[in-house]
Amino acid sequence: MKIFICKSIKLAVFVLALACCTERFPSRYVLELPQVPEPWVSLLGEPNWRVEWVTPDGRRQTADYTPGMEIEIPVTWANPVTASPYWHNVLANTFKPCGALFPFDAIGGSLRLSWDAGIDSVFYWELVYANNQNRIPANFDWPRFRELFQSGVLSEAVLEDPWLVNWRTLAERTAESNFDRRRIVPEAAELKSFPVPAGLWYGTSPFAAPLFFEAGEQPVFPVRPGINVWISEKGILRVNGNTWMFIAN
Repeated sequence: MKIFICKSIKLAVFVLALACCTERFPSRYVLELPQVPEPWVSLLGEPNWRVEWVTPDGRRQTADYTPGMEIEIPVTWANPVTASPYWHNVLANTFKPCGALFPFDAIGGSLRLSWDAGIDSVFYWELVYANNQNRIPANFDWPRFRELFQSGVLSEAVLEDPWLVNWRTLAERTAESNFDRRRIVPEAAELKSFPVPAGLWYGTSPFAAPLFFEAGEQPVFPVRPGINVWISEKGILRVNGNTWMFIAN
């Protein structure tokens, strides 16, 4: 499935139309953040936000979010904005971010960030890191990519929680060849048990269903490569490979 369209008529028409009406787009946008999942707020409190975007001169800019925050972005082709929640005891980039893509999520002078578009903005940057000069992320067919999550062609597991996919690996494979939706599959997980309190445990994805363990039951978690974090009213569990830590409240 070829989804980079830098030579297609579709992109040419869109770029021409955008170039003709660029002056209708403001260069500064007020950021609108989505509602934070209630369990995160009840267990950790209201989060701080770390915002990342591309400035008009092409630099990647980072700043903490403040209410009514405006950012200036290039008003040319697709540009990502990412906002990662963090707390005093949970570092930024631990919980999955929300995001937006200009111009698709721009409405008037506002840029509406969503949890769904957090996938888009992260995958955009993973494509940048893959560093294939022949496939520029700004030329990726983002509307068609988004349609994949509405069309029912992806697995039920991915539709329920897109963060089960390793987007870095997918970007690297896309850079090596072409984008193929059949590669959008959950990353393998290893079930591991830990001596933590029973009850409800919530992950770092806003889409993930909570895990529930009855009293006396051995809690078992699906551990994937990298850092895994779960939170509960009893504390925070961090797992990285065979190393784990439970921090009680």
